[in-house]
Amino acid sequence: MDLLKAMTVFVRVVETGSLTGAAVACDLSPTMVGNHLQALEARLGTRLIHRTTRKQQVSAFGQAYYERCVEILGLVDDSERLALDHLATPRGRLRVTAPVVFSNECLIPAMADYCSRYPEVKLDIVATDALSDLIDDGFEAAIRIGTLRNPDVVARPLASYRLVLCASPAYLEANGAPSTPELLASHQCLTYAFPPRSEWHATQPEWIFHGPDGQVSVAIDGKLRIDNAEALRRAVLGGLGIAMLPSILVGDDIRAKRMVEVLPAFPAPERPLNLLYLRERQTSPKLRSFIDFVVERFGAGSPADSSGRSSR
Repeated sequence: MDLLKAMTVFVRVVETGSLTGAAVACDLSPTMVGNHLQALEARLGTRLIHRTTRKQQVSAFGQAYYERCVEILGLVDDSERLALDHLATPRGRLRVTAPVVFSNECLIPAMADYCSRYPEVKLDIVATDALSDLIDDGFEAAIRIGTLRNPDVVARPLASYRLVLCASPAYLEANGAPSTPELLASHQCLTYAFPPRSEWHATQPEWIFHGPDGQVSVAIDGKLRIDNAEALRRAVLGGLGIAMLPSILVGDDIRAKRMVEVLPAFPAPERPLNLLYLRERQTSPKLRSFIDFVVERFGAGSPADSSGRSSR
């Protein structure tokens, strides 16, 4: 027996004064109303309504039980409304992770708009270039550079992550500008030291370019390696050498001529950038709001300038 259904039918019988009236109110046949009432009385072991062929009368216990049923069903309705409201409104704490440069240059500046749109969501953002396990590290979403190899994770593609080979005008004036990737061997090449939990940590330092005749790979063995892209940018601005840095980090420097793009005819391949989250049946409103916002703001075809920053 569906107890809540039987209680609802009983309340309607009392309020309408008849099984027929309750049947109309509950969209049931009079026979089904009678069956629910009998099943409820059998469960309780007492009469709720004294019925004759001419009239019905609620018993003393039935009256007390009716009042309690009204209270209980009201609480159930309130709980349903609370659940529907919770499912409709993004709220609660959302823990996400993203690469350091993307966090600093793109994600954090956009969060003012996100927080204004979803004021009941609280964000924990972990900026790191290390790979994170969504479950083990407690993240609901991650923005990551590279390919996806986990079938349990959904990957929503964002605008590609572009790298730029760059140097300061002072360095190039003192050392000359290489005309081909192979000539980088005679230059000070500053490299990024990837963290241990990174897709590229175990690989040998090399820079890959797309040239007129196809892909070119150059092994790099510079004197300076830095595990922070901003620090590497400052080393380039200081004239210490040539580095391959994200365009979202150095785009303003290049436009302001504080840096010069090196080997523009040999661009570095763009890296895929994805928003990752677990493949689940039902996504929480707070996570759905973040997914929709990030895809809208940073997805392929989003309004962004040549540096990759949002133009909003």
